[in-house]
Amino acid sequence: MNNFTYIRATSVKDAIQRSTANKNAAYIAGGTNLVDRLKGFLDEPSQLIDISRLDMKRISRTTNGGLLIGALASNTAVADNPDIRRDYPILSRAILSGASQQIRNMATVGGNLLQRTRCPYYYDTAFPCNKRQPGTGCPAATGINRGHAILGASDQCLAVHPSDMCVALAALDAVVVVESPKGKRQIQMVDFHRLPGNTPQRDTNLEPGELITAIILPPISFAKSGVYLKLRDRTSYAFALISVAAAVDLSAEKIKDARLAMGGVAHIPWRSTEAEKFLIGKTANATTFEQAAEIALREAKPLTHNSFKVDMAKRAIRRALTISAKGGGVV
Repeated sequence: MNNFTYIRATSVKDAIQRSTANKNAAYIAGGTNLVDRLKGFLDEPSQLIDISRLDMKRISRTTNGGLLIGALASNTAVADNPDIRRDYPILSRAILSGASQQIRNMATVGGNLLQRTRCPYYYDTAFPCNKRQPGTGCPAATGINRGHAILGASDQCLAVHPSDMCVALAALDAVVVVESPKGKRQIQMVDFHRLPGNTPQRDTNLEPGELITAIILPPISFAKSGVYLKLRDRTSYAFALISVAAAVDLSAEKIKDARLAMGGVAHIPWRSTEAEKFLIGKTANATTFEQAAEIALREAKPLTHNSFKVDMAKRAIRRALTISAKGGGVV
C-alpha cells in the first residue's frame, strides 16, 4: 500500500474539518471493504480519518414513529435490534443474508452504503476499468459478464451494486442523513447512489468531505410483511445474482400499497416504482404479480452471459410478492 497518515477524529465536526482540509483523505470505521481496496491498490488515500469511536451508534425512535439508525451502528446491531426485527424485518433479513457474522460485527451501516462493486475486472488491476481509471474501457462488455447488470447500465460500466442492506433500505423509503461544513442535509435512499452514465467512478451523490451520520426509516405499517429473497450461487457468503425486497399492503384481496426493489441487476439498488404503481388497486394473485414482474424487467438489456437473470428476477419478484401477501416471513 502507499504511505498514508492516520488520525482519530474526536467529533463529527473534527472529522469533517480534516476531510475538507485534505481532499485525498478517506473516512474509515469498520474497514471491511475499504481495507481490501487499500491492499489491492484501488484506493490510495493520503490520510485515513478514523471515525469509529464517534457517538453515532444508537438506534432510536423518531417523533413520527420511525427509526433513526446511527451511521456507526454495526450490521449485527441493526439486524438484531428488536424494533427493526418487529417493524422492519425486511431489513434484518437482508443484512443476515450477507457476509459472515464476523464481518457483520465489524461492518457499519454507513460503510455498507459506501461499499463498492465486487466486479472482478474492477478488483483485478491487470484489466482496464472505467470505474478504477476513467477512459480505459470496460472489459465486462466483451468478457465474462454473468454477474453484471441488466438494468440501467451504460457502455462505460456494467458493474452491479453489491449490498443486500441497501436493497431493503430502497424498498423502505429510507433517508440518508449527511453532514458537511455547509450543515446537514437529507438524501432519499433512491437518490443516494448513481447510475454509471459517463461517470462510473462516482458511486454516490455525496459531495467531497460529506460524512454519513444516520439513516432514517419512516413509519411504514405494512413493512412487517416485508420479504427479502436472495438468489446466489451458494447459500453462504455469496453476493446476489438476484435479490428482491418486497412488501404489499392488503385490504381484503386488494393491494393498497406496495414496495419493490431489486439487487444484483444494476449499478444501484433498483427500485421499481412503475411496478409498484401498477400493483395498487389490483387483486393480490398470481396473474397480478406476474404482470408486475414483467413491468419491472421490461427494460432489461441482458448481456452475453447473463440473460438468465431476466427470468430469474421475474420468478423472484413473483415469489416475494406472493409471500408478502400472505403476511411475510422467512424465505
